[in-house]
Amino acid sequence: MKKLILSTVVLLALALSFTSCRDTKKAEDAQESVEQAVEDATEAVEETAEDAANAAEEAADSVKEAAEDAVDAAGEAVNDAADAAGEAVDNAANATKDKIKEVSGH
Repeated sequence: MKKLILSTVVLLALALSFTSCRDTKKAEDAQESVEQAVEDATEAVEETAEDAANAAEEAADSVKEAAEDAVDAAGEAVNDAADAAGEAVDNAANATKDKIKEVSGH
């Protein structure tokens, strides 16, 4: 962006410094060319800024969605772990009951 603006300024300076006072038609043409170049450069900078803003917005949305997915996955993992722990406790309790029955002869 800086290079674009600096290039435009250099072109403007060159166009103005190489025109003679008698050559008003050429000076006007050069000035119009420089003005057009400045307008084109300004439009290009504006479009680039808009594209960058859109890309940043899309990236933010993607990050938000990824964070939501990660939270959901973590919640599911916690639930699965809790279920597995509950089953392990039930299995241990049943095994203990069975062992007690076996030892006591019932």
